[in-house]
Amino acid sequence: MLRVIIADDHPIVRVGQKVVIEANGKCKVVGEADGPDQLLELVAHQPCDVLVTDFAMPGNQQADGYGLLGLLHRQYPQMPVILVTMFANVATLRASFAHGARAIVAKSASARELPQAIKAVCGGQTFVSECLRQQMEEAGTLDQQAVPQLSGKESEVVRMLASGMTVSQIAARVNRSISTISKQKSTAMSRLCISTDVDLFAYARSSGMVP
Repeated sequence: MLRVIIADDHPIVRVGQKVVIEANGKCKVVGEADGPDQLLELVAHQPCDVLVTDFAMPGNQQADGYGLLGLLHRQYPQMPVILVTMFANVATLRASFAHGARAIVAKSASARELPQAIKAVCGGQTFVSECLRQQMEEAGTLDQQAVPQLSGKESEVVRMLASGMTVSQIAARVNRSISTISKQKSTAMSRLCISTDVDLFAYARSSGMVP
């Protein structure tokens, strides 16, 4: 019987995950957490074979997103971590694998995919939801470990945008033309395979560029 810990800040999501995970009779949910702090406390005291966690959860002491993934990977390198997320841009997917996730399941995926992901990671494989895999293939990247690299100026522009500044304000601040800032923003989004400002801001937050 595989022991599974699940973490999500929405109780109704955890209820659904528990039902799906235990349906085949091969897995048992041995603990639940509603955020990074509770999750790390739980993992420290409750042995488990697989961890299923949300990407964005509020925490008082511990960061969510990549910070949480990296910490789990360093402290428990042998424990497979399955990320269940609504963040569906390619940059987030690739960076999540690079930070230690072994599988990524979309919250919009069918119920059968979470058990498939558990089976895959316990067999030493990785898993990506079908809808997310299609995005990665369309973006021309099958290398899940590749972390998108921005130039220093591109990172600076993304960070300022995510902090609430406009293109015009950034241009004035760094003494560059508006067209240059716009081009750097577009290039950064292209490198990250991101098409909307909302996804760009979500990437900046999850990668630690802004609080």
